[in-house]
Amino acid sequence: MESLHFEEGVQAQQQASNNNDSKRGGWATFPFIIGCHVSLALVAGGWASNLLVYLITEYNIKSITATKILNIAFGCSALFPIAAAIISDSFSGSLPVVSIFAFVSLLVTIIYMTLLLASLGVGGTRFTIATMGAEQFDKANDQGIFFNWYFLTLYIANAISFSAIVYIQDNVSWGLGFGICAIANVIGLAVFIMGKKFYCQVKPKGSPFTSVARVMVSAIRKRKIPRTIANHDYNFGTTEALKMEDDASMKSLRFLNRAALITEDDKQLDGYYARSWRLCTMEEVEALKTVIKLIPLWSAGIFLSTSIGISSSLITLQALTLNRHIGPHFEFPAGSFLLFNLLATAISIFIVDRFFTPMWRNLTHRSLTPIQRIGIGHVINILGLVGYALIEIRRLHVVRTHSHTNQPSLVVPMSAFWLVVPLAIVGIGEGFHFPGSVALYYQEFPISLKSMSTAMVSLLLAIGFFLSSAIIDLVKRTTTWLPDDINVGRVDNVYWMLTVIGVVNFGYYIICAKLFKYQNIEEHDGDSRSAP
Repeated sequence: MESLHFEEGVQAQQQASNNNDSKRGGWATFPFIIGCHVSLALVAGGWASNLLVYLITEYNIKSITATKILNIAFGCSALFPIAAAIISDSFSGSLPVVSIFAFVSLLVTIIYMTLLLASLGVGGTRFTIATMGAEQFDKANDQGIFFNWYFLTLYIANAISFSAIVYIQDNVSWGLGFGICAIANVIGLAVFIMGKKFYCQVKPKGSPFTSVARVMVSAIRKRKIPRTIANHDYNFGTTEALKMEDDASMKSLRFLNRAALITEDDKQLDGYYARSWRLCTMEEVEALKTVIKLIPLWSAGIFLSTSIGISSSLITLQALTLNRHIGPHFEFPAGSFLLFNLLATAISIFIVDRFFTPMWRNLTHRSLTPIQRIGIGHVINILGLVGYALIEIRRLHVVRTHSHTNQPSLVVPMSAFWLVVPLAIVGIGEGFHFPGSVALYYQEFPISLKSMSTAMVSLLLAIGFFLSSAIIDLVKRTTTWLPDDINVGRVDNVYWMLTVIGVVNFGYYIICAKLFKYQNIEEHDGDSRSAP
């Protein structure tokens, strides 16, 4: 009887907790989460947008070295969300993660520690706060509205950072500019904590990476078992999963099927077969297979991130040498030129969703698939690289014509606003391939691994930025294209190199796309043959 009463008490507490949680969440949390998000986005844009100029002018770091530092910092910012997602999913939930990393972004010491902590703070909050915001709503429509507001406010905050804060840093003082970022950080953290009593806190469900690891370990442990095994010897887990018994997916990557093979060694002391590091379900196996099949397509996106990382750094160096005046008194900050890329991306996303996609459907009588959208982004990105190269050729011609070689302090008599054209082209490409990548991973990943879909995009960006730094270092060591004074270098050759690699990478992407087959067939007009 005591045991019965104890169980009833636990159930009552759980019911009370559920009832309490049901009263939380919803749109009451929106001002607090979005307010925190806007403040932290201002902070991130405030230190990141003008970081290259800051390193060169205030710390006298050589331009190419500063470029490598910048890309490493951005790579860390893109890598830390993965760690934050694992911590949030496995141990603590979203609330503590956002609070802790928002506080971390306030700490400041020496320059390299500052960059590490800033990257940690940005990475730990940016995607986690988006997840937490979506968790406050039960209806998919409300979640969609929240994400619309999330990205809209992200663009607005970044636009303010890339313009107003950068202008203050360049023309008033760096201290005031970073001080505004610090105040915004404090306000964001305070606003977020004020809303704590309204938040619906989702309990951690465990990391999806554990399931992936279990399948791999189980398959390796059973690698010596003969392949001639009947389907009924596999652990299909659920009635729904039995549909996979005659599915062609079982015939691909057969080695992993061993993870779900039931053997006598899997039997526990009570006589039952339970999931463990020796036995998985076929659902878990197929989930890992889906991820593996997406890796080739995913890997083709690494170069896109790499080329964007390299070009965004070099653009700032180019802008520093050019005439940036608008009228007789106003000089446009070099660190603000990436604002045009940001605006082009935002406008591109709007046009693609509102006009291009419906027009595509009317002309082809088919929906624009994520893989097609990514492919268009590849092509546009290559065109942008060609634009960068042509403008650099023109810049070098002006440098030599006016004898500005070996005089890096002199302003090249050419308008820096020519850079807006390739920046806008690359931004339009980003409006195609980044949303397309998110859509592809989110649609194709199994339900148990949905949280990994955004992590894949974040990992893509991280690898791209780290490779950007490595490639810049390699080019500097092996060629004369990237001296610290780019007026005596050949930055145009760097862009041509990226263009050639981009063309080869696009060919690789087409091959991967042809070989890929959608798993969620019903979402792509019933075509299960080739991905495009």
